[in-house]
Amino acid sequence: MTREAAPRRERFLLISASTAGAAAATRVRMWRKLRSLGALYLQQSVCLLPATAGVTRDVRRLAGRVRQGGGTVRVLPMAFTDPAAEQAVITELNAARDADYAEVLDRLPELHRELAHEQARGRLTSAEVEESEADLHRFQAWLAKIEARDYFGAAAAAALAAFENAALDAETSGPAPAAGRGRSGLRAVDRP
Repeated sequence: MTREAAPRRERFLLISASTAGAAAATRVRMWRKLRSLGALYLQQSVCLLPATAGVTRDVRRLAGRVRQGGGTVRVLPMAFTDPAAEQAVITELNAARDADYAEVLDRLPELHRELAHEQARGRLTSAEVEESEADLHRFQAWLAKIEARDYFGAAAAAALAAFENAALDAETSGPAPAAGRGRSGLRAVDRP
């Protein structure tokens, strides 16, 4: 009897990992990497990630490092048989990204207030501009990390884009910035 090949629908990776007996550095490395990828934990040491090419590559590399460090890892491609269960996972992943974006949205007004404050104080030095540019780059890097793990288009991404457009419109339609002063004057953001 021949079996007909089923269409491949593996959209997720199920990752089961244990670092019992491994060095603490291995456990921390694994946790940080899975967190940075936006893993959804189903229970302790078992998580899901979308099976994109980049995620699959990163998880395979991580699995190799964990094994070298004395841990065990299983990475299994999987597909949901119940569309409602799959949608529930996607909804949970989007909720986590919405929380990340919400934190950015909470900080944006503070950053704009700092810009206005520095300008009002007349702190228009090249050193202040350099510091502000560095702060802006940190902020942009933080947002890029969130966007990289927003696999399914969280609702907050659209809200953030709308807020950024409104902020840019308000900034460009307000009083002209002082000479040599671009989009800077931002205070350091504590988050990566």
